[in-house]
Amino acid sequence: MTANLAPPLPSSIAADRLGFFRWGRVAGKILVTTDGGDWVFLSDPEFVQLLAGEITEGHPRFTQLHAGGFLRDGLDLEALASRLAPRVAHVAHGPERHVVTMTRRADDGRQDLDRATGERIVDVALQSTSPSVSFELQANDGEPLLHFDGVRHLVDFARTTNERTTGKTLRFTLVSNLSALTEEMAEWLIAHDVAVRTWLDGPAEIHEWNRTYTTSGAHADVVRWIAWFDGRYRESGRDPLVWHVETRLTTTRRTLSAWREIVDEYVARGLRSIHLQPLSPLGFEADAWQTIGYTAEEYIAFYEQAFAYILDLNRGGTDLAEANASMFLNKILSAGDPTVGDVRSPCSAGTSEFAYDVDGRVFPGDDARRVDASGDPMFALGNVRALSIPDLVRHPTVRAIASASLLDAQPMCADCWNKPYCGLSPVLTYVREGNLFGQRPRCFECKEHEAIARTLFASLANESDSATTEILQRWTADAGQHR
Repeated sequence: MTANLAPPLPSSIAADRLGFFRWGRVAGKILVTTDGGDWVFLSDPEFVQLLAGEITEGHPRFTQLHAGGFLRDGLDLEALASRLAPRVAHVAHGPERHVVTMTRRADDGRQDLDRATGERIVDVALQSTSPSVSFELQANDGEPLLHFDGVRHLVDFARTTNERTTGKTLRFTLVSNLSALTEEMAEWLIAHDVAVRTWLDGPAEIHEWNRTYTTSGAHADVVRWIAWFDGRYRESGRDPLVWHVETRLTTTRRTLSAWREIVDEYVARGLRSIHLQPLSPLGFEADAWQTIGYTAEEYIAFYEQAFAYILDLNRGGTDLAEANASMFLNKILSAGDPTVGDVRSPCSAGTSEFAYDVDGRVFPGDDARRVDASGDPMFALGNVRALSIPDLVRHPTVRAIASASLLDAQPMCADCWNKPYCGLSPVLTYVREGNLFGQRPRCFECKEHEAIARTLFASLANESDSATTEILQRWTADAGQHR
């Protein structure tokens, strides 16, 4: 917080009358937040009154500040704890997300996940204390549909084993560029409740340009299969709000100036969500990154323009949510589930997510596996054939990642107004900065997340603009859709 943004302070601060909160200036007001996620906008004079202990019963803001835990007198600790607990519930649930690499390119062609290793992955995943377990089936620098027999066997084995043993709720997602998909495969995926995720990088020109650097499928194939699945889901009576092809956007430098065209493409394809996210340097050679990479400031400018346009479209009746905004809104607005998405503290890696390579090696999340695929074994935990879930969650590497991602213990993060809504990935910090902690105020994720939260709170700051608040409230429901 720079000095010119700081409000005037009272002659003395009544610390014994205050609850624990953080503050920052957003949209010309003072935003005050608590660990439970409560927040309130105050004017400069109101903030001075709060610090001076002058907001007592009878003051216009007393009821709101008392209920939110900003005042010590009558503070309901149980209520505060009940609001805080869901924000860290993922740590107690156990690993829910298991990312399985079905095939990868090798020097001699292709290496596929064998049945024995796949079955062991399922056995270990089902050891989790989480009541639900999801499997994401993907490839490394390839296409999982090229090993479709392996996909079918893993899904069938997981369902059969689960019915016989743990009885958990299972979810399956195939992450594919759809280039090798046939109608027979697609019908099997629908019949066996396997969701589909792919990449749509905008209109054909931009999408095809990005393919030079990615494994995305041809634009024509992607949009054809999106339409095909939408039609078949409706024909089979499935809720289109839940069952649809999930799409991800690869944001390259070419993307940054085309924010309007990309959003328009998503609208034209009937999609209800667009996931704006920065590109990681993982997997790219230095020369390629010089062409497609960008700074945090360049990305934030792109995000703010795209977000404003998406919001304007919604005001005009278009139903399109921004997925990253939805994740933050689930923490900001009480109607949302604060554990939806990847922005958590501690982070998901090793607490909620593990990833498995075709040879059975295990990693604390898919980003960690991709670090290994680039030649750095920093995050390898061992082999699934010799490990159990207790071994994995107690691994020193997992503990180091959890510690590095616990914002309460990190300089600057612990005092930041955005701390209740934020979360950082030590793995991505390691990729960008060479260590797990990084320079938090200066790191890419810190800048990105602060910008997203600031943009959202600025949209919520105008109490007379109920239409915008209703749109953002609706986005929390979109983020909570599960298959």
